[in-house]
Amino acid sequence: MNKNTEQAVISVKNGEIAMSKFITPNDVGATGGHQSGFHIHKNTSRVFFETEGKKGENKDHFIKIKWQNDFETDSRAIYYGVGTRNEYRLTRFGRNFPFLNEDNIGDLLILVKMDGSDYEGYVLRTDDEMEDFFDTFGMSPMDTNAVIETDGLKDIQQDLNALLTEKALAFKEFPTTVVVADLAREIFKTTYGVKEAYIKANPDKIILDWVSIEYDFFKALENQLCSEILNAKFEDTESFVKAANSIANRRKSRAGKSLELHLEELFKIREVRYETQVYTEARKQPDFIFPGSKEYHDMTFPSEGLISLASKTTCKDRWRQVLNEADRIETKHLFTLQQGISSNQLSEMYEHGIHLVVPQAYIGTFPQEFRDRISPLNSFINFVETTQR
Repeated sequence: MNKNTEQAVISVKNGEIAMSKFITPNDVGATGGHQSGFHIHKNTSRVFFETEGKKGENKDHFIKIKWQNDFETDSRAIYYGVGTRNEYRLTRFGRNFPFLNEDNIGDLLILVKMDGSDYEGYVLRTDDEMEDFFDTFGMSPMDTNAVIETDGLKDIQQDLNALLTEKALAFKEFPTTVVVADLAREIFKTTYGVKEAYIKANPDKIILDWVSIEYDFFKALENQLCSEILNAKFEDTESFVKAANSIANRRKSRAGKSLELHLEELFKIREVRYETQVYTEARKQPDFIFPGSKEYHDMTFPSEGLISLASKTTCKDRWRQVLNEADRIETKHLFTLQQGISSNQLSEMYEHGIHLVVPQAYIGTFPQEFRDRISPLNSFINFVETTQR
């Protein structure tokens, strides 16, 4: 964990209340609108205002933000409620503010209320920084646009909460990633009574539900198995960071693998042929090869019948790892939970033959000109099914 991420973690832990969001094209003015500054989701309005804005009225709050533990801005949190507008924004950053450029699309913005009108702000730019931060607080990329929970489990349905706790109490040590992923899906099915036909028809929603339940279940396990660490009163910053890193490292070791396991379950349910971790050239191992190793290594099998898919929770930097995983396949597909990437980065990805696959709900976070080139998960599976027919 680098210094900037560590400082963001400490700030959230010590602050009164905090929020996170991915920086979007709308924030930086890349959508052609006239909006100014960061859009703030209504779920996080209490980070800036004691009460929600009322339609028909504007209201604001002038605040001082210290960015990256370095420089300060005198900024303005404002609710626009007059006329057709009904939105919260954070504005006034002064000239040469470094985090409202198109290259910042997809970066993680963290804002922390420290005391009164004093705030701290952090922008995390790399996959490692973002995932270190998420892992520390038991978050996934889906937990953005919300207040950051720092104490205990999220407030979720009582029956789900009870079931998570019940399942966690059965373990005396941390189970494997496979066991955690399987149990998360079982808990989801038990709680919501979802049928296989619904899963087949709605993979974009289901993958988000499964990942969300798994994060909650893993935190229930931590509450059960790490209670001594979680309840400790830290004497200094160093001891807190050490404990946080210990927990975060365990989370990180399973986060990427669990996403792959949930995708694999969806492919099984849709009955497409695939193999995982197939050795290709130079013993590279793509996450998925469709239909499998035999066909990939059979030079008489047409290359256009082969499909590769990598899965990465975030991919602003790590997409380059996919480039050389399967030489026979010209276009590499990459599934991610990343929300928003700049036009420059997307152009570079597509120039190198990377085709993004994201949950349908996230496509709107990407620049307009790229949205029709990004596949929802259901469309990708349909493509595999059509190719295999």
